[in-house]
Amino acid sequence: MNYTESVERRALRAAVADLGARYGQRYFLDKARTGGKTTELWAEAGKLGYLGVAVPEEFGGGGGGIGDLAAVCEELAATGCPLLLMVVSPAICATVIARFGTDEQKQRWLPGFAEGTTTMAFAITEPDAGSNAHELATSVRRDGTDWVLNGGKYYISGVDEADAVLVVARHVDENGQRLLPSLMIVPTDAPGFTFQPIEMDIVSPEKQFTCFFDDVRLPSDALVGAPDAGLAQIFAGLNPERIMAASFSTGMARFALDKATAYARTRSVWGTPIGAHQGIAHPLAQCAMQLELARLMTQKAAALYDAGQDKAAGEAANIAKYAAAEACAATVDQAIQVHGGNGIASEYGLGALLTASRVSRIAPVSREMILNFVAQHTLKLPRSY
Repeated sequence: MNYTESVERRALRAAVADLGARYGQRYFLDKARTGGKTTELWAEAGKLGYLGVAVPEEFGGGGGGIGDLAAVCEELAATGCPLLLMVVSPAICATVIARFGTDEQKQRWLPGFAEGTTTMAFAITEPDAGSNAHELATSVRRDGTDWVLNGGKYYISGVDEADAVLVVARHVDENGQRLLPSLMIVPTDAPGFTFQPIEMDIVSPEKQFTCFFDDVRLPSDALVGAPDAGLAQIFAGLNPERIMAASFSTGMARFALDKATAYARTRSVWGTPIGAHQGIAHPLAQCAMQLELARLMTQKAAALYDAGQDKAAGEAANIAKYAAAEACAATVDQAIQVHGGNGIASEYGLGALLTASRVSRIAPVSREMILNFVAQHTLKLPRSY
């Protein structure tokens, strides 16, 4: 196993970092606080091919893997521009369609993913089921050649920016029996589909929504893959989601650590930089080590996924997501502490990261569910939930 990235991956990181630096956190926060969107950054990243690095070449993408896309996500976050929709649209939705979509679906959607002109949200979470696909109430049934979708989802990211939503729904047969989950592509302008924002105490241009599906009629080609293979298809998208979430977190942590170390080098008290004191230096060194370990685990997870080792990748992706979230929360907290009162001043841009870093321990899967997964599948302990 290589512990260093390829020359091409490092060049990709450098190019994306240059792009992110031209926009920076001030751009990101201004958009978030004024109700705007990061449209210009997203469009330029798409035009340069960064959003489509993992889309197959035959559809206009870079032909790379999830590791390449995760590198893009991390580098943008490290410049103060963490784009949440990168975790969803090109990672989950494009991956699922590339692996399981029909030829027509691939031709319809993948070129747009490749150039960043298509955005798709992903909807699995429900109030009474969380992300437990076995307990989902949203249903889809056949009506002639069409599909009819009913139910609701919540905490769905970026619906207002999306062209469509990839919805997880339980298939209902002609006898009313609920079968395995199915994946449906639902245009955001489909009759019967409505959504409303959820007020959140997080500074981000990308919003969360509750979605409602009331007899939403969809054509036969809205189904992705087989109606009884939804679980396998879901996890083909959720493992990349965890890898991308880990990179999202490590990017934010890098941004916070850079801020903290720069401040510790230049802020002097009684003629000495505060970074010269072990009470400041040692906690920052611990954050740096925790962050680097999380990045290494994320790279391992991506390498396993790109190598087609789905089972091993699932375990690694969960561990990476856990490690990255813990590193991010700890690093942002320490960076604020190093700055003292300045840590929550808007000028320094750290207070805005506090809620976002805390969310990383909750979504897209909670730290407790990852601990359950590792206990059960890695340690072979009895299931606890």
